Amino acid sequence: MNFQPTRRQWLGWTAAALAGMPGFALAQSWPTKAVNLIVPFPAGGGTDAFARPLGAQFTRLTGKSLVIDNRGGAGGTLGAGIAAKAPNDGYTLFMGGVHHSIAPSMYPRLDYDLEKDFVPLILVASVPQVLVVNPKRVTGNFQDFLRQVKAQPGKINYASAGGGTSHHLAGELFKQQTKTFITHIPYRGAGPALNDLIAGNVDVMFDGLGSSAGHIKGGRIKALMVAGAKRNPAFPDVPCAAELGLPDYNVTTLWHLGAAWHAGRCAEGRHRRHSPSHPDRRSQGGLGRAGRRVPRLGRAGL
Repeated sequence: MNFQPTRRQWLGWTAAALAGMPGFALAQSWPTKAVNLIVPFPAGGGTDAFARPLGAQFTRLTGKSLVIDNRGGAGGTLGAGIAAKAPNDGYTLFMGGVHHSIAPSMYPRLDYDLEKDFVPLILVASVPQVLVVNPKRVTGNFQDFLRQVKAQPGKINYASAGGGTSHHLAGELFKQQTKTFITHIPYRGAGPALNDLIAGNVDVMFDGLGSSAGHIKGGRIKALMVAGAKRNPAFPDVPCAAELGLPDYNVTTLWHLGAAWHAGRCAEGRHRRHSPSHPDRRSQGGLGRAGRRVPRLGRAGL
C-alpha cells in the first residue's frame, strides 16, 4: 500500500474541506488535539487495513494521534450513522467505502445522508476484488471450483462483510454471470469473515485484494481469480476474470476519507457549498460523488 501524503497535503485537503463548515474557523495550528477516525467495520478488513497506515502517517506528519474507532455492523452503515452525528469541529473523520454509496438502494432507512452529513477529503485507495477460498475446503483451480458449484447448487457458501457491501454484490454478480448458486453468509465486516474463511467455517469469499493479500501470500487462503481484464502485478500467477471467460466481471473496491459535516441541517452550509468560490468547487483531483472533485491519495501499490 503505497501512499505517502505530505504534511502540506494533509493540512491543505482538510483546510479546503473544513473551510465550508458553517461556524468553524480553521486555525493554522490544526490539529491541536487527537483526531478521531471512525472505521465502520471491525479490525482486520480492507477498510481497517488502509486506515491504520493512514493513521500512522498522520501522526508522523502532524504530531497528533489519529485514533482508529472501529464501529462495525449493518454493512458499514452503523458506523456511518455514528460519524454523521459527530460535532462539526473537524476532529471526527470517517473512512467510507463504495459500500456507503450502495447502501441507500439496499436499506430502507439510514441514520445518515452522504450528501448532507459528510464532506469528502481524499480518495484513499482502489483495489480489485479477488475470489479466495479455503484450500482445504475447495481444491483445484477456478475451473474445478466452477464445475463443483454447478454440480452442487447451494452446497458451497461464501462470506461477505455484510448485506449490501461490495463483497456481497461481487458474489451475486458472479452467480449471475456464471448462472450458479452459492449460499450467502453475511458477517459484521471483512475481518470476521476472513477469520472464518481461514478457519474453514466458510468456503469462499469475494474480498478486496487489500485485506486478502497477506493471507494469500501466507498460504492461509488461495486466490482463484482476480476481477478485471488484467492480472494483478503482485499476484501474476492468479488469472483474471477476462481470461477465465468473464470479461464483464470487473469489480473494484474503493475507500475514501471524509469529515463529519451536517450540511443539510444548515442553510448557510448549503449556500456556501454551492458557491462557485467554495474550495470544493475549485479543487483539483479525481471526480468525487455528485460531480465534485476531490484529491486522490493514491492507488494501493498491490
